[in-house]
Amino acid sequence: MPKVSSDTLWELAAEEVRSREAEDGEEESGGTLVERTVFLMGSKAGGKTSILLRCLDRDEASKPTLALEYTFGRRARGHNTPKDIAHVWELGGGSSLSDLVQIPITPVSVASLSVILILDLSKPNALWGTTEKLLEVARSQLEKVFSKAQQQQQKSKPGARHQLFHSAARVLPKDYPDRELISPFPVPLLIIGSKYDIFQELDSDKRKVVSKTLRFVAHYYAASLILTSIKSESLMSKTKSFFSHLAFGVDKSKTMSCDSTKPLIIPAGSDSFSQIGAPPTTDVDIPSLHAKNPKDLWRKIYECVFPPEKASEQKELKDPAKDPQYSEPQIDAMRAQKDQELDQCKRNAAKTWK
Repeated sequence: MPKVSSDTLWELAAEEVRSREAEDGEEESGGTLVERTVFLMGSKAGGKTSILLRCLDRDEASKPTLALEYTFGRRARGHNTPKDIAHVWELGGGSSLSDLVQIPITPVSVASLSVILILDLSKPNALWGTTEKLLEVARSQLEKVFSKAQQQQQKSKPGARHQLFHSAARVLPKDYPDRELISPFPVPLLIIGSKYDIFQELDSDKRKVVSKTLRFVAHYYAASLILTSIKSESLMSKTKSFFSHLAFGVDKSKTMSCDSTKPLIIPAGSDSFSQIGAPPTTDVDIPSLHAKNPKDLWRKIYECVFPPEKASEQKELKDPAKDPQYSEPQIDAMRAQKDQELDQCKRNAAKTWK
């Protein structure tokens, strides 16, 4: 009898489990537990935790997210059936801790993974930079996971199906709007614009720039888009509907609003470049921008209206120990004392060397 390596046995066992889960997930009346993973990231202090708690129906005060935090939600599909589970990861610190995406985005989670990007509408100058940085890091990690899955598939027996790769790879329908002109995010993506109540106080022309730009970005990545506020029960109800679709497989919301004077609510696949129109070019000389592609053009026009944060300000956020939202008086006092002792030790050592 030929010897079979333990790695191969584990791969076959994992493939069998994933296959059964996929079959059970297709049966609405099935009694098998379904687990999904949702990864939240976005603007620093942008209201991610508050929105998440509302979506999970938890009546508790939100606290600043420390680096990367995990929680979960449950939902029953019907009577006498086990509750489905949503594993929820939340990344804190804006884009400063983006390297931590490798923890929630793994070969185990990617087959049922969705990503939610929450952007703080009250800080439009940081909006594009936060979006681009976080989505690039997440996409890079997803590509690494898919690449590893492909390598495993090539090593398996001829004709064998690698459930991880096939079930995780996102494929848009042939009739998806502007299918050849967009760059779909590898997994389902939801973009949430938070603090809409504060956003309404902006000048109407600037609100239009933000709204149209978010529509372009969402459509470019084949993502759903909603602008919301935790102070509005109606908007939070619609936000929860989008979240429940990703977390528990609930039917998609059919509500849609493309009016820039109102909160945008646009399910993925409902918009198009022709409906969005050209970038708002008020007081902007387009030829002088030297854009390489449509996305680059939108970015440059947006940054003409909302100049991005200075690099020096962004570098300061790289050290969570200096971030006010993570302050701990007793620990900070002890840290300051130890820093002083270290400086004194260095000075004494320098004198000794001389």
